[in-house]
Amino acid sequence: MDISTLNIWAILLATVVAFITGGLWYSPLLFANIWMQEAGLNEERLNNANMGKIFGLAFIFILIMSFCLAMFLNDPAIDMAGGAFYGFLTGFSWISMALAVNSLYERKSWKYMLINGGYWTIVFTLMGLILGGWN
Repeated sequence: MDISTLNIWAILLATVVAFITGGLWYSPLLFANIWMQEAGLNEERLNNANMGKIFGLAFIFILIMSFCLAMFLNDPAIDMAGGAFYGFLTGFSWISMALAVNSLYERKSWKYMLINGGYWTIVFTLMGLILGGWN
């Protein structure tokens, strides 16, 4: 794979979209309350966390994921639809299933698995859409 053919702007946009999607997904507008309950978290514990460190590292980790997905999709034949399809397969079959296996051993609920797996499935679909469309 030729790293010089990667579109850094598409990788950055995919990262930002994933990060913003997480902010919405885990907000009170969508799944914050259920997720906190299923994860065993409360407002006090969340408020006492080093959010700069958490957000900074999360952004870096998502950037790495976006970069790696861009490497997989680095083919001129892959368009938006193909990128979204491969992103969906990555998010659903690899990421969500890996989280589900861990969650089973951690004795987490199906709600917990669906919230986290759903997030990553949507995020990788969006990242693939962006990366495939801006290939």
